[in-house]
Amino acid sequence: MMEDSGFVDIRIGPPVDTFGGAKGEPNARRFEVFGYAFLGRKP
Repeated sequence: MMEDSGFVDIRIGPPVDTFGGAKGEPNARRFEVFGYAFLGRKP
């Protein structure tokens, strides 16, 4: 999707626990849901 938007040199960061302490934390753990940072640049 980022490439389709014109971004290049795309990098994906490590998984981050974004649900710690949230109401849906048990479901996030069960389905191994994590957040990821994306970095790209537009030429």
